[in-house]
Amino acid sequence: MARLTPLDIQNKEFSRSFRGYNEDEVDEFLDLIVEDYGALFRENAELKDKIRELEDRISEYKRMESSMQEALLLAQKAAEERRLNAEREAEIIIKEAQIEAQRIIDSALSKVQDIERKIRELKKEKERFLLEMKALISTFWGLLEKELGREKEAEAEGEGSAWREEG
Repeated sequence: MARLTPLDIQNKEFSRSFRGYNEDEVDEFLDLIVEDYGALFRENAELKDKIRELEDRISEYKRMESSMQEALLLAQKAAEERRLNAEREAEIIIKEAQIEAQRIIDSALSKVQDIERKIRELKKEKERFLLEMKALISTFWGLLEKELGREKEAEAEGEGSAWREEG
């Protein structure tokens, strides 16, 4: 059954009967019904429009909520990725620092070993030098003693020859 409109009510014609109702009263009453029904009809249409508008708003809010949830998830994911990247970078920096520290330690140990080796070499050179100096001094001492011995002999011979010439 189709719905009645205020125009349907207004245009409704009733058949006449002998003992029927007062036509003016019925017309007045129908005019009141048309007016009230028209107001209700318009109000109903307005409410339907408002419901549609509110449903559209709800749909928009749901889309916005969905977008916001997606944005929030993306932000959380991005934050987690940044945190993981920062942790990875920190680990890399720490490993590089450890490698550099080990390199510095190894270099220092190598230098210490070089210095210790040079000290041993210098001590050996000192020993050789002292032995060579001792041998050289010993050789010069021997030569000096020979020379002193020759001078004494020459003096002794010179005194003896001086005695022979005087005598």
